[in-house]
Amino acid sequence: MECPACGTDVKSDSVFCHKCGARLDGLGDGPPGAAPTGDTASPGLSSPAQRFRNGAAGQGIDEEKTLWEGGYSAKAMAGAWVASLVATALLVTLAIWFWDNAAVRWTALAAVVLLWGYQLVVFARRWLGVRYKLTSLRFFHESGILVHTTDLIEVIDMDDITFRQTIIDRLVGVGTIRIVSSDRSHPDLSVPGIENVQAVAGMMQEARHAERLSRGLHIERI
Repeated sequence: MECPACGTDVKSDSVFCHKCGARLDGLGDGPPGAAPTGDTASPGLSSPAQRFRNGAAGQGIDEEKTLWEGGYSAKAMAGAWVASLVATALLVTLAIWFWDNAAVRWTALAAVVLLWGYQLVVFARRWLGVRYKLTSLRFFHESGILVHTTDLIEVIDMDDITFRQTIIDRLVGVGTIRIVSSDRSHPDLSVPGIENVQAVAGMMQEARHAERLSRGLHIERI
């Protein structure tokens, strides 16, 4: 059997065309072949599939817009920088105090070099290898320098969005966002080093609410 509206082959006992949504039994949607489309279709005569497509087009369900992009902020390591400065001051004081003891002096100075080398490596790995992007439909978490991995979570799957800040984080304006979702790969994801963390968490909440509302409206249209 051939659909009189689009010419697609369909089963003989089909009520609707699986491609264009036209009703094939001549009931409800007018005579066979008169598949309502676009602005010429009457809302009372359109098929469920057509109503879904019209509703999706009207609400922009297929349009994915970028809401925010960012990466790991250097400010997020403020606490580590402060701790390293304190440790450096103590080690240098120790080296000066035991300056005549070569073993203690060089051990203290070597510890300072290793400490700051470690902090710089950690910062470079996070700053260069971590990127975030939030769209109206998904949240992307990219990580890695030599091996690049991209994970994503649908905003509609996000169940809870919270953010955490230490005292130093609040002073410099960064924080960590925690996303609890029904995503199988990352049901509990922590996203550190976010500047303006409260505003970004708010955008995630709004995107989730808008997407759930949009999906609910489209389902009701069918």
